[in-house]
Amino acid sequence: MEEKFNILKKYNFWNGNVPEQGFLRLDYLNAIRSFFHNKLVKVIVGQRRTGKSYILRQIANDLISNGVHPHNIFYLNKEFIDFDFVNHYTDLEELIKLYQFKLKPQGKIYLFFDEIQNITQWERLVNSFSQDFTESYEVVISGSNSKMLSGELATLLSGRYVNFEIFPFSFKEYVGITNQNSNKEMYIKYMQCGGLPELFVLPNEETKRHYVASVKDTVLLRDVIQRHAIKDPNLLEEIFIYLVNNSANLLSVNNVTNYLKSKGRKTSYDTIANYIGYIEDTFLLHKAERFDIKGKDTIAGNVKYFCNDLAYKNYLYAGFGYGIGYQLENLIYLELRRLGYEVYVGVMQNKEIDFVAIKADEKVYVQSAYLLIDEETIKREYASLEAINDNYPKLIVSLDDITMPVNKGIIHLQAWKLHDYLKG
Repeated sequence: MEEKFNILKKYNFWNGNVPEQGFLRLDYLNAIRSFFHNKLVKVIVGQRRTGKSYILRQIANDLISNGVHPHNIFYLNKEFIDFDFVNHYTDLEELIKLYQFKLKPQGKIYLFFDEIQNITQWERLVNSFSQDFTESYEVVISGSNSKMLSGELATLLSGRYVNFEIFPFSFKEYVGITNQNSNKEMYIKYMQCGGLPELFVLPNEETKRHYVASVKDTVLLRDVIQRHAIKDPNLLEEIFIYLVNNSANLLSVNNVTNYLKSKGRKTSYDTIANYIGYIEDTFLLHKAERFDIKGKDTIAGNVKYFCNDLAYKNYLYAGFGYGIGYQLENLIYLELRRLGYEVYVGVMQNKEIDFVAIKADEKVYVQSAYLLIDEETIKREYASLEAINDNYPKLIVSLDDITMPVNKGIIHLQAWKLHDYLKG
């Protein structure tokens, strides 16, 4: 038991120990902080290697900075091999009791469980501790699968948890961590690199390429192949490559199935649909459904897929044709998602609006355009937004060196200014 406690002590904030914090991600920290000091379970989800563990440690350190005693913080990351002995929820419960016996914390205890999906029946423990009325606990959990709340926990905790999705570094965070100015040159560099946090400490392009490949392989292996006992890993990889290289294009499962069959692949619609769903669950890719602006409802059929980070395209599949306009559209999608919007592809009669972004009673229409280079391009890009007759904000976002004046209520923004504009 002493050995187990020493392992805990190694990774916790006790006795003056401050685990590595990384770059402070204030937007996430502030959002999560506002939901503390209650019995809501804080659920932090996102793709592996996007910085969830750092954010958990930043939250814990913030609590300590605001008066919580370090002994009242319990942190466990199931990714660390030191915790391989924690396999079942009863193992974790035993470890928490050992911590309480050793440190005897007074008052509320803050429990941080990182990559909790790797612990069997973890839902039972989270439900028990979060709803315990005999002692005071607050629970924060993280996981790398979007379906982690689709089963028992969602039923047990209906209305008693709040969800936060963590993305790779935004452009704003990119200029912060690189200590650069926010401008077109830096935005294009960001677009050509990506936002996976580890990329910013690696020494050269070849090392970065190997790192991005290892992230992709790890996610597909641990979160798809092993979890779902995939019989054809090569097919899974081919689907991922196809979706990455067709990001921001309208697609259907039939498109993907027919393409692979044309390459001699023996597969089926159901298999392709399942594999795509599994990839989505890992957050490697995101799906944007079409939205009927007039009918105010989603439309079945074709959808668009967007990469969780452009690093997959830039470092792994750069030989495929994939224009800067599609990269810009992908980054705009990610920025809207980071800001908490549900994002759809807009349909208005025979016109397409790149994005309809909805958050509570807010709505914003966004058209992505690489450059507004001539009158014909300007007319085409503005026409779709002009056809919408409601009063929600309408934006055209591009990489132009100058901004155009407001035209018929439509605002032109340079891409690197989108975050600040929407944050108000």
